[in-house]
Amino acid sequence: MEKTNKISNTFLLEKSISSIEYQIELSKAYLPVYQEKLDQKLDRKTRSLKKKYLNQLIESEIETLSNQDYLNHFTKDKLNKLDEEYYWKKRALHTSFHRKKLKLTDSEKIDLAKKELHDKESELTKLIQNQKNELVEKYSERNYSDELLRINLKAYESLKTEVEDKVSNELKTYQEKIENLKKKALEKSNAKVESLEAKLSQKKKQLSNSLALNPAELEKMESIISNEAILKIDGLTMQFGGLKAVDNLTFEVKKGEIFGLIGPNGAGKTTVFNCITQFYKPTEGVVLYRDQNNRVLSLNKYKVHDVIQTGIVRTFQNVELIWELSILDNMLVGAHSLYRSRFIHHSFQTFGYKREEQILRARAEKILTDLGLIQYKYFYPIGLPYGILKRIELARTLMTNPRLIILDEPAAGLNDSETEELAHTIKKIQKDYACTIFLVEHDMGLVMSICDTICAISFGKKLEIGSASFIQKSKIVQEAYLGGE
Repeated sequence: MEKTNKISNTFLLEKSISSIEYQIELSKAYLPVYQEKLDQKLDRKTRSLKKKYLNQLIESEIETLSNQDYLNHFTKDKLNKLDEEYYWKKRALHTSFHRKKLKLTDSEKIDLAKKELHDKESELTKLIQNQKNELVEKYSERNYSDELLRINLKAYESLKTEVEDKVSNELKTYQEKIENLKKKALEKSNAKVESLEAKLSQKKKQLSNSLALNPAELEKMESIISNEAILKIDGLTMQFGGLKAVDNLTFEVKKGEIFGLIGPNGAGKTTVFNCITQFYKPTEGVVLYRDQNNRVLSLNKYKVHDVIQTGIVRTFQNVELIWELSILDNMLVGAHSLYRSRFIHHSFQTFGYKREEQILRARAEKILTDLGLIQYKYFYPIGLPYGILKRIELARTLMTNPRLIILDEPAAGLNDSETEELAHTIKKIQKDYACTIFLVEHDMGLVMSICDTICAISFGKKLEIGSASFIQKSKIVQEAYLGGE
């Protein structure tokens, strides 16, 4: 009973720590989002002010035009429009005439149709010309003297200076207001982060004391996993009835490397993944993981839905995107474990929910941009190439800031060029996001080109582990894939 309480207390403390760490990240991430919103607000205000005073300047500037320029200003576009109208109406008359002519055989009727065309064309020309004359006459009535134009020009220059000063003063006041809001937001964010960090330190101390209650177990786990490792599989066995899918398997995955697990079909590779992520509870053996605080965790004690809280995410052999949602919304679904706002907050669109949504949306757009997928953010998965969908699914794993990404046959169903793009994406994620990649793959070209360490298994047992060149030369591995002599 006491042991159960200790484990329960440890889980609660770990969840509390995870929640506080997320709140700190949220506070830091929201500051640039809020500042960008303020900059956009300032930009809209600038455009609004310029538009507001522009009409006044235009009216005053028109009064400075000479009589001829004034006439050209108001008639040029309208005259061109009348010419265009004349062209299309005349064309319609000729088209109608030619259609009628095809049906006529009598020369007298054809001549009559020609005369009718000529009359309509003359009438149209006269109508358009009259409209032009009325237009020109309307704007020719203005007859400003040179003296009046000079007075108008002086008035325009005076008004222009006055308007520019008004815009400048209003913008200066508004800019000061925006800067004050930014300053207050920064101070508030720093104060909140400082308070949360103090709370986090306290919780970590409590967790440390809680874990220290069983020093023998901690010492044992520390002795199993090396300091350079992020994951250690030790004596892993998974038995289904009388069948051993994994048989006493032991290996280690180092921090920051790309680790490949290979083997023939039915070798137990996916079963290993399922044991790591606790879809299956191992029959024997332990799965140890070193988290971001350098604590060694036994994943055997975790429930499957709690594993993601430790910083481990995985993909599956098939694309698991939601077809009814856009790519951007699919990215946000990938961050569901991070959301702290609840159903009631979503229902009433509270400030906290909106803020969290803005932060995660900004993160999703940054990830898509980094991986060259931003052009697809408003697309729906249906109709997109399979290679793009695989890369999008890989991008989605980054929404939870993982330390270890587990990929189950990521290149399945891809052609050569798509596989090459996927390899580039995996390498970029490893480098730019400081992630450790653990993958199962049948495409040996991909495995050998990107993996730092490869472990080969067959019938659940380890054959060899080492570099790509070492695995390629191994006779045991060759026999497992190609059969013995």
